Formats: sequence, C-alpha cells, structure tokens
Amino acid sequence: MRKLVCLVGLFSLSCLTAAAQESRTTKDVSLEYSYIRANPQTSGLSNYNVNGSTASLAINSRTWIGIDGEFSGYHVGQVGGTSVNSELLTYMIGPQVYVHHFSHFTPFVQGLFGAAHSTGAGFGTPTTRDSFAMATGGGVDIPYTKHVSLRLGPVDYLLTNFAELPGAGRRRQDNLRLNAGLRWRF
Repeated sequence: MRKLVCLVGLFSLSCLTAAAQESRTTKDVSLEYSYIRANPQTSGLSNYNVNGSTASLAINSRTWIGIDGEFSGYHVGQVGGTSVNSELLTYMIGPQVYVHHFSHFTPFVQGLFGAAHSTGAGFGTPTTRDSFAMATGGGVDIPYTKHVSLRLGPVDYLLTNFAELPGAGRRRQDNLRLNAGLRWRF
C-alpha cells in the first residue's frame, strides 16, 4: 500500500507542475449530496445506507483533463435495526477526464485515491479508525449557464478496507456511491 500511495503522490505532483506551465487553467467547485450503499464483508453484518455531502475542487490544465480533490462527510444513523451514531470522512485526490463531444452535456470519468476516517461504530468499527479509500467512476455535467451546471454523478465504486470487527483484521468493503449537485466553473 505504501508503494501505491507514493505512486499516487508522484502522479499528482507531476500533473500539478504540468498544470502550472499551461497558460489557461480553469477551476471547478462542486457541492453535492452523496449516498453510499455500504457493503460490509463480514458475514452476519447487513448492508446499510449512508447519507452525506461532498465538496470538490478540480484544477483543469486543459479543457479535457484535470486534478480533482474531494472531501466527503457522512453520518451513519442506523445499521439494520440497530441505532448508531457514527461519522465517515473521505479525503481523495486524482485525475478527472472530460469528454466534450456532446452539445448538451459533458460526461466525465475519475479515479480518486486517498483515505477514509471513521468514528463511532459505523462500518463495523468500534472506535476511531483510518483506512485506504479509492473511488472510480463517472458522471455527467449538464450546463445551466456559462459558469453553472447540474452535476449528475459521479456514480462510483468506493473501496475501503476497515477492520469490521475487533481483532478480525481488515476487510475490503465494496461500496456503491452516488452523488448529485451543482458545479461552478471559474
């Protein structure tokens, strides 16, 4: 995992230097509602819903590619029939590619890598824990004005690897994440 984190960091830094050399850069700010369908791997733990929000900043060195930094926060209120009070935070960064071949919408794909932080009993963790996080997926931007668009997505595969039960070791969680909101381009 250490090699993967170093590789992502190196890739991010090399893209930022390329963006600094480009004379025309744009910035996108997105605010979105976010939903996760959590999928624990420990038998006996049921899938559950998680609601939250996402804020992201993308720096686009060209019109078709950029680096996206994203922060998401979620609240877990209930798992199955059990009431819990837990928070999940994700911090990720990675490339975002836009496809400008359509006149009424702009599809995009992204691959984000970073960390997840859980507090309380959410995601099966009894205390505060940290985990690797990765989100890959895509969505579509539908322009409303020159600087504002409706963002549908990204619809992502969100990977985390929290320890689900005390002493059981880390398990991979394969989660579905859906976002929708507004994007502002500067």
